Amino acid sequence: MKHFIAAAVLAAGAIAGAHAQSVTASNPAGQASSRIDDIVKAGVLRVCTTGDYKPYTYLRADGQFEGIDIDLAHSLAKSLGVRAEWVKTSWPKLMDDFTAGKCDLAVGGVSVTLDRARRAYFSRVVMVDGKSPIVRCADVAKYQTLADLNRPSTRAIVNPGGTNERFARQFMPNATLTVYPDNVTIFQQIAAGRADVMVTDSSETLLQHKLNPTLCPVNPDKPLQFGEKAYLLPRGDDAFKAYVDQWLHLAQQTGEYQAIVDKWLK
Repeated sequence: MKHFIAAAVLAAGAIAGAHAQSVTASNPAGQASSRIDDIVKAGVLRVCTTGDYKPYTYLRADGQFEGIDIDLAHSLAKSLGVRAEWVKTSWPKLMDDFTAGKCDLAVGGVSVTLDRARRAYFSRVVMVDGKSPIVRCADVAKYQTLADLNRPSTRAIVNPGGTNERFARQFMPNATLTVYPDNVTIFQQIAAGRADVMVTDSSETLLQHKLNPTLCPVNPDKPLQFGEKAYLLPRGDDAFKAYVDQWLHLAQQTGEYQAIVDKWLK
């Protein structure tokens, strides 16, 4: 019996050794394949972005993208020794485009949600940024609380397909809601008196006040809802996620990240 067990152990060891040699021969580094290898080989980092969400992503009239996350994606691409290639998407189509493999990364003020986390990985958090109202400056006192917003007399406006619309429908069901398709000109609707309020990310309310002083954020330092922003990454690709997380950690610790944020918000 002892001889039989010893022989079985030796046989199992031989099989395992042969398997290890086979794996090493086919993949000398002993590593699983990753999107990162394809990116480096192709020389291109394909980045999905909507181009309609200042200060994170904006598609200019000349066809060039700009913003906080555009600059950061350029930095990520440079760290890999490749160039960034932009893939235009929209908020309603973002997850379908990403999971269909149209891009390697998605950026541009993407909020972390559990729905999205079921379909993709998120990078480490890029920014903590909750929801706050933006109104005409003369009306700031009228919209201090969620109860103030959730009234039939409140003419709220929202862009379709993202967390702003989800927030409005969940927490402002009694408001008069208009879904407006253009996230770039939507704030002009408030300034012109065709809507009263939009609830969006605090960072965007600060930027819009800078661009249009007649519009004011309402308590941006005390948002109505906690929120985080991160980058979408392919689900299951741990190697790519580890690289992006480490790059982002270094960018945040060396000051590169803050310098880019300050460029757009200050």
